[in-house]
Amino acid sequence: MSLTIAVAGQKGGTGKTTLAVNLAVALLELGHRVLLVDADPQGSARTWADVAAERGHPAPTVVAMGPGLHRPDQLPTLSSGFDLVLIDSPPSHGEILRAGLMVADLALLPCSPSPVDVWALASSLELVEQAQAQAIRPALAAAIVVNRKDARTALGRSVREALEGNGQPVLCAELANRVAYAEALLSGQGVTTYQPGGLAAIEVANLAEEVLSMLTRKEQAHVA
Repeated sequence: MSLTIAVAGQKGGTGKTTLAVNLAVALLELGHRVLLVDADPQGSARTWADVAAERGHPAPTVVAMGPGLHRPDQLPTLSSGFDLVLIDSPPSHGEILRAGLMVADLALLPCSPSPVDVWALASSLELVEQAQAQAIRPALAAAIVVNRKDARTALGRSVREALEGNGQPVLCAELANRVAYAEALLSGQGVTTYQPGGLAAIEVANLAEEVLSMLTRKEQAHVA
């Protein structure tokens, strides 16, 4: 049975696609069968996959889906051939985000270290909590990911403290604001294949390890 991760958020500019693509590549490198669902009408993940195919780089299977992705004949059927599914959710499109949360086991909520992004996170957390409380997806887990962090600024250093009062765990793994992320996407790769051993690759590897550990604990708790 596959496990589904929704990279979600109501606000644009928080790096959802960058996180989803890089995490998918890292999980693929670890030997998992990975499906990346591009649910964003902009289609950035699909464009990245096209570049990867043109240049012969390994990439997860990428498909486009919309508001009906939760229907039994869509993602629940397609996901059976994969170990892990990542959904790249669009901003400001509550219908698609809700559909993703209806099939997700884990919602990852990236947040950049800016007051606007921290404030905007509240609406995304509200949708997650609604899905948990209304029996739509009561076992849904969620976690906040600090993304595009600049450790040189006071705000970048203090963002974790600002996020920890939101009622959901903040992952230990953080992604910094590094040019390697943009360069990797442009080349049709993830940072773990574009610059193995680099700081960005280490960040994503740590994120992949923490996400897998969280999913494993969740599955063990479900069995128990």
